[in-house]
Amino acid sequence: MSKKIRYFDYNATHPPFGDVLVEIQKDYLSDFYNPSGSTRFSLGRQGKIEEARKTLESYTGKPAKEFVFSSTGTEANHLLAQAIRGKFGGSAIVSSLEHSSLYSALEFAGFEFRKIRSTTNGQIDLNHLEELLRENPAPIFVLHVANESGVIQPLEKIHAISIKYSVPIFSDLMQSFGKLEIPFELLDGFTFSGHKIGAGMGASGTWVRSDLVSEKEFAIFHGGNQENNHRAGTENSPSILALSEVLKRRIPEQNRLSETLRKYQTQIESILEECGCKLVGKESNRISSTSFCILPTEDVDFFMMGMEESGFVVSTGSSCKSRSREPAPSLLSMGYSEEEALRAIRISTGWFTTEEEVEELCIHIQKVLRALTDDL
Repeated sequence: MSKKIRYFDYNATHPPFGDVLVEIQKDYLSDFYNPSGSTRFSLGRQGKIEEARKTLESYTGKPAKEFVFSSTGTEANHLLAQAIRGKFGGSAIVSSLEHSSLYSALEFAGFEFRKIRSTTNGQIDLNHLEELLRENPAPIFVLHVANESGVIQPLEKIHAISIKYSVPIFSDLMQSFGKLEIPFELLDGFTFSGHKIGAGMGASGTWVRSDLVSEKEFAIFHGGNQENNHRAGTENSPSILALSEVLKRRIPEQNRLSETLRKYQTQIESILEECGCKLVGKESNRISSTSFCILPTEDVDFFMMGMEESGFVVSTGSSCKSRSREPAPSLLSMGYSEEEALRAIRISTGWFTTEEEVEELCIHIQKVLRALTDDL
């Protein structure tokens, strides 16, 4: 008999809203037409995609026609870089906390970038940012919520600095979109992904301020005119519609959910500290769904095995790096040693997390760590 799974890796991917996906698939079975076709049936399908764009407009305040749908967050970041690659002399200033796909996207688009130092609390060093801007003004790329630590970057302060030097701000919103209040009015471009909010995999998005777009038909690959010539290939309409429907469900519940998850976060972190774990970014403003810590033991693999054997899914960091067993660059940039970074684990919660699951998690964290250490 298989064990019950208690999932605490929401930052990697949020479990899907099953009822939404079932309804979307039912709709697809009867309305399966290619949105790119010329028949009235295809046009009707395209119309549903345009309605999804209007949902994004309602949520963000940005023009619906300026959103470009793609398949993954990585692709969305590449589209962002491609959109502005002819601007700003190929120069950029980037935080040291970004997902690796953002660095790759900028390199692929021909940008040379300088990294902003991080502070020990997980935020970018604003003084260093201003120093870099004084040397050579360039667009700023800063993710809103750090993938591993959950630390929220101070976009208002960053924006004030950007105004001083007349440069735009672009932000990876993968961990904050649909989860907390976002100052969209301060951003000149951003990216997001449906699977991070429970819409299933297959749909992500990019928005860039129209006057900053360097190429009218920016794209990564070509061969079709879908997404206004920005993303060749038949649109994944079910995933796009799921993103829209889940977003509409989450927005009214955003504050309530955040309060509930904050209670869980406090409970989890109390146990972690009691067990000798060092919380990362503890003194910073953090999203309520994420706890990142340094274990008091080097036996991280045994800790993970012990938790998984008991049915608990937690993470050693960013999902795209979880199998490499390399220290998270974000932790190194914050001043942690390589040895400390290799002892890091992340616990993340979301919509379907229950109080009972959190209580069971805390019990098993204590149990596994006691088995691995002599001083607990």
